[in-house]
Amino acid sequence: MTTEAANSELRYKRVVLKLSGESLAHSGERGISMEEVGDISAQIKQATQSGCQVAVVIGGGNILRGAQFSGRSSLINESTAHYMGMLATVMNSLSLQDALEQIGCPTRVMSSIRMDGVCETFVRRRAIRHMEKGRVIILAAGIGRPFVTTDTAAAQRALELEADVVLKATRVDGVYSEDPEKNPHALLYDRLSFKDVIERNLRVMDATAIAMCREHSLPILVFNFKKDGNIVRAVSGENIGTRIEESAS
Repeated sequence: MTTEAANSELRYKRVVLKLSGESLAHSGERGISMEEVGDISAQIKQATQSGCQVAVVIGGGNILRGAQFSGRSSLINESTAHYMGMLATVMNSLSLQDALEQIGCPTRVMSSIRMDGVCETFVRRRAIRHMEKGRVIILAAGIGRPFVTTDTAAAQRALELEADVVLKATRVDGVYSEDPEKNPHALLYDRLSFKDVIERNLRVMDATAIAMCREHSLPILVFNFKKDGNIVRAVSGENIGTRIEESAS
């Protein structure tokens, strides 16, 4: 299939894929599993081969969460703890970059915190140019400021890069009325409005990210990345997961 033909079938031409740090580890474990990283890399490569421009935002919870140091008795300032969490996202990003390039997918890590010699500093126009040249960009270190989650960073970067959608990758099939691991009868939603998400207090992304996407009419697609091929299905507009937008009709 030619790139032109593939592009004609895409629903989304440019996406921001939000991965949790835990997605790089085996379920219930910490650290980085290269088996998991390899599986994700293969799916991302499939998406780029379809003609989609892909930016990735990764959390750092598999290594360290800044929130774990919060509390009055902590010896580490909460702001410092958040910066430590940002560095964890850089470690994850570097592992994903190498895995992608090992399978022939050109990639650039761009950090919100300057660290020459390790990766590039995020510059909006340069990031767009990388994607236009077919490179995957991995956006590390959140937005470079404490007290801002990587969910919000994904929404922020999606707006800056003029992405068509935020793809929120999870280990379940979409957004449920309750935790499906606790209630097997929980209802899976096909579509939701931003208002629904807020009023029903559904745990999709943090409130700031939801508000940002709602204000700018940027849709969110929540889907199960553990099912092989779901990332390319998502960018192609197949009916998977839960789509969140201004109107759920």
